[in-house]
Amino acid sequence: MGKIRITKQFNFETGHALYGYDGKCRNVHGHSYKLSVTVIGTPITDNSHVKLGMVIDFGDLKKIVKEEIVDKLDHATVFNKNTPHVELAKELMQREHQVILADYQPTSENMVIDFAAKIKKRLPKNIQLYSLKLQETETSYAEWFAADN
Repeated sequence: MGKIRITKQFNFETGHALYGYDGKCRNVHGHSYKLSVTVIGTPITDNSHVKLGMVIDFGDLKKIVKEEIVDKLDHATVFNKNTPHVELAKELMQREHQVILADYQPTSENMVIDFAAKIKKRLPKNIQLYSLKLQETETSYAEWFAADN
């Protein structure tokens, strides 16, 4: 049986600011992100297996992505840990807001690289991450492909 790609889509709301950026995005703002996660594998052919015919159960993929990404980022604010916004971040955390201080500039490009690493660690050995698409606005998105990496 051949390889099959399956995709699960996710939505989450996240705020961020781009430290040192020369445009409006240096200010704290947010996006309604859309994340598409595509994996590739061979469907299960064992007639006695409860997941016969599946590459991976969509529910299992959902659990991984929700735990690693969506639940952590939804309604959170992400800052580069080296940003001058760190004082604002500390104040927000003291007020029990969800704040993430990332090791990188929180652009869509860097976020998909981070997401890929997190998802790959959790996938079963027979399933590979094929691609990610992170849509920041209706007309702007970043993509990550395993073949390019």
